[in-house]
Amino acid sequence: DPDLGDNGLLLYSLVNNQMNGFDIDENTGQIFTVSVAGKVGTFYLEVQAADQGTRRLAARTTVNVTIDSSSSNNKVVVVLNQKINVVEKNIAEVKRVLEDKLAWNIYIVDVYSNEYERKARSSTDVTYVKIIAFDEKNQEVPAEDVKRKLREQKSNIERELEQIFATSVTAAIEEAPADSASPERVAAIVLGVLLACALIAFLAYLLFTIKRKRYKRKDDQQHLVKKQDEIMEGIDNVCTADKNGSLRSLEKLEHANN
Repeated sequence: DPDLGDNGLLLYSLVNNQMNGFDIDENTGQIFTVSVAGKVGTFYLEVQAADQGTRRLAARTTVNVTIDSSSSNNKVVVVLNQKINVVEKNIAEVKRVLEDKLAWNIYIVDVYSNEYERKARSSTDVTYVKIIAFDEKNQEVPAEDVKRKLREQKSNIERELEQIFATSVTAAIEEAPADSASPERVAAIVLGVLLACALIAFLAYLLFTIKRKRYKRKDDQQHLVKKQDEIMEGIDNVCTADKNGSLRSLEKLEHANN
């Protein structure tokens, strides 16, 4: 407000704020949250700015506040056969078309391509638009319902998008990619792999030890049998020697008598 004095002093307020989830700084117009726990979706806040002159003048506007639920399971990915930089320039119109044809509020979670295309954003005609739909009560619409509605309205959506992009457009549905694993999950996976490797190594060592003991026992048995054979052979030799010795003694005795 270019006026001077009270006529240029603006105070801001929220009009018909029934959620009590937001508040506004009356001097700066800054909107902040009070309590939005468990709430997700797009909320429409009507904001009024009024001067403090004798005849107060005021103006109103609508501020859209979107609360993202990063852990939502209702994300749906729409695949467009357009370059990502072109889609980004027209993302507001894409959102408008989706809201018009699906009859839900649409929150654009992300617009992306693959990692290589991020470096060359106009290289490939494939762009993914990840969305969440909200009903009139600002509740998330189940992903399967969104996909069903997208299939039903596919031709109408493509017809509207063709007017925006001035070229033929296909809008396909793809499952939302899994979110990146958390550090805790990565650590758990790594630990699990290490434990599995340790278990395999232990079983291999145990099997090797058992086989080694079997071979050693077999060698000991063979050695024992060999010793027994040697002992028996020695005993047989001793008996022969004694017998021969006795015979020689008898021969000597007879010779002496003669």
